[in-house]
Amino acid sequence: MLSDLEFAYTPVREKIADLREYLDPDHLRAQLASIETKLSDPSMWSNPAASQPMMRERRRLEALLGDAEELDRRTGDIAAYFDLARDDGTGEMESELSKEIAGLSSFGDKLEERTLLSAETDGLNAIVTVHPGAGGTESQDWAEMLMRMYLRWAEKSGFKTEMNDYQDGEEAGIKSATFTISGEFAFGLLSGETGVHRLVRISPFDQAKRRHTSFASVYVSPEIDDSIVIDIKPDELRTDTYRSGGKGGQHVNTTDSAVRITHLPTNIVVQCQNERSQHKNREKAMKMLRSRLYEYELDKQKDASRKVEDAKLDIKFGSQIRSYVLQPYRIAKDHRTKVEVGDVDGVLDGSIEPFLQGYLRMRRNGAPVEGAGASDDLEL
Repeated sequence: MLSDLEFAYTPVREKIADLREYLDPDHLRAQLASIETKLSDPSMWSNPAASQPMMRERRRLEALLGDAEELDRRTGDIAAYFDLARDDGTGEMESELSKEIAGLSSFGDKLEERTLLSAETDGLNAIVTVHPGAGGTESQDWAEMLMRMYLRWAEKSGFKTEMNDYQDGEEAGIKSATFTISGEFAFGLLSGETGVHRLVRISPFDQAKRRHTSFASVYVSPEIDDSIVIDIKPDELRTDTYRSGGKGGQHVNTTDSAVRITHLPTNIVVQCQNERSQHKNREKAMKMLRSRLYEYELDKQKDASRKVEDAKLDIKFGSQIRSYVLQPYRIAKDHRTKVEVGDVDGVLDGSIEPFLQGYLRMRRNGAPVEGAGASDDLEL
């Protein structure tokens, strides 16, 4: 029925109108014209540190302007389809109209996601580090489950992944893992995942089948590109080499190819052991260090007096950002955004989009994003 389609189209039309108002095409055109003027100055191209960020901003504005024009095109098509459907007594146009409305709704959802990713570093690759909390095998196994969750999400989302550092647990799981997720807006999408993650389940390692609570921390930082200058003095670094452990094959494990770099002024430590070549491991470790130092400097600019590592929440009860409960009921809940997902198995298999979207919307609306805890909403 045409009336049903008009009813279904109402919320879609309202959402698209809000998106178009947010995009403000006239303002986008003015910003784009200003950047084009600056880029037309020949002296700009002799300064990559200034021109490359401006080129990125130009591409972003062009994409948003193209999206606004696509919204206008699609809404115009749907208006035409409604007119045709009213004049068509056969109902054949209604099927086509339904597809157009669904397509516009899907396009609007994806566009909303991109409008949420407007921070300077949102478009960069993400470097993810996972550490278990106290609790030995239980928390080490949970850390590995978290690592797999992010790797599965990356795979489903079409991102590339590369393991930088991996240390096996003593009996199961991992002691730590650091990996890079590469793709457009990888860091922006994962920026809210930094914090402590809590698992409640019947332990597979407890013969008495008792319920256990485990914790692991996740830290996500942007992979900084060459256009952002980070001054790292060689005399402020301590470099240690050691024999790689864990997975990687016999050639990786027979030479001192692994590299650990400590930035002495901040005590930030990075390490890489994935490559056979010590030189390549050092290169990757330096890239990780630049990313950590960039985050550290951003924290200082925001008047945060503590180091980046100190900004991490304690890996203990009451400080978690999200809980994944497998017993006595099944739910995953974010304690900051209050987003809940009943399909916790799907979440652990990488379907974390509701949490990512919830955080980005909260960030855009200026709501507080810290101070997580479980006492208000998960009674066990």
